[in-house]
Amino acid sequence: MRVKKRAVWFLTLLSLAAVISVYYLMNPAQPFNGLKIFSDDTLKGTAVDDIAKLTGNDKTPVTAQSDLFEEMRMELLNERSQLKATLTQKIASEKYTAEEKNEAFNDMDVIVKKESNEAMLELLIKTLGYSDAFVRAENDQIRVTVQSAELSKSKADEIVYTVKKEVPTAGKIVVDFKSESF
Repeated sequence: MRVKKRAVWFLTLLSLAAVISVYYLMNPAQPFNGLKIFSDDTLKGTAVDDIAKLTGNDKTPVTAQSDLFEEMRMELLNERSQLKATLTQKIASEKYTAEEKNEAFNDMDVIVKKESNEAMLELLIKTLGYSDAFVRAENDQIRVTVQSAELSKSKADEIVYTVKKEVPTAGKIVVDFKSESF
């Protein structure tokens, strides 16, 4: 008797499915309690519990960062979202010519590239040791706002150098320092 490979695979998978279904019918799954993972009983003997005992602090205060940088990001996001919506409507509209639609598409592409460059620069500036950074590029000017305890010309020069290295076509670069305790 000659059996095709496809039939053998089918029977193997069918028998495997049958075995697994019988197993789960006989042993129903236990309900998952995600909060039990973080209970005090499960934390005993863990590295986190040991560190808390060594430092003497069972509770560490958590401070909230200022919302200034988030507000600036949200304002910029709202402006760009409105501009993108306008450009999308222009692209989808029948009133405009192909050249105007192409120009709107190119403008949208420029906005997306600008957003990605700003995000990349923010990450690079944060790696310089700043707790938060905000970058806004408009026309040929780039405005960088960083959260820092001290103002220094050398730190500003370091930021300008980083921006120039990543965006060689950048014109004027403005660096603003915001204190960490607004």
